[in-house]
Amino acid sequence: MKPSAPAHRLKRRAKLLARVHGIALHAALDHVAREEGFASWSMLAYRLRDTPGEGIAADAVFAGLVPGDLLLIGARPGQGKTLMGLKLAVEAMRAGRRSVFFSLEYTPLDMAGRFRAIGVEPAQFDARFTFDDSDAICAGHVMETLADAPAGTFAAIDYLQLLDQRRDKPALDAQIRALRAFARARGIVLAFISQIDRSYDAAAKPLPDLADVRLPNALDLSLFSKACFLHAGRMSFQPVG
Repeated sequence: MKPSAPAHRLKRRAKLLARVHGIALHAALDHVAREEGFASWSMLAYRLRDTPGEGIAADAVFAGLVPGDLLLIGARPGQGKTLMGLKLAVEAMRAGRRSVFFSLEYTPLDMAGRFRAIGVEPAQFDARFTFDDSDAICAGHVMETLADAPAGTFAAIDYLQLLDQRRDKPALDAQIRALRAFARARGIVLAFISQIDRSYDAAAKPLPDLADVRLPNALDLSLFSKACFLHAGRMSFQPVG
């Protein structure tokens, strides 16, 4: 299925829709995507990423990860950050490793759709993939779930800003510190999908960076070892610090 127009024209349509109906831009983007026959904007954006040299290369990111890494994946809504997390999980499974995807936003049906959006049939990885959408997701839950996971396991957490949304959960900084120590001790790679602040201006810089990470609660971003940022089909990937 091919979208009816280039990305910039579809985004312009979404911005107009958001203004006219007084809805959030991410909701307008998803509406436009559904009109084009896609379940969400992230799926449509993935199909549009065909400019040479500007693709979101999950294999290159995965090759740069080592056991014990904490990876931050940041992007504005609809830019493919969840798909990047899932593509990294697929890369890990193709390498014979186990992958776990924790989500406080998506359902198993959503996740199956996202697998298919990247051209992967979920059933082929049944033995190596675990999806967890428990309401109890936090650092303690992640560590308990991964207690017996072998070294090299890849786990994605979707998303960072929801980990301490409930008042009965520890502070975000404390959770990330605990998960960092756990990942290093067990040789596990943890990827955290992250929101980017609305103040990010793509006209000022083509990709967001650590300064643009939305932090409603305090967090030392130097706890992450690597960061990947996405926007408009482009990607940056670099060590933190």
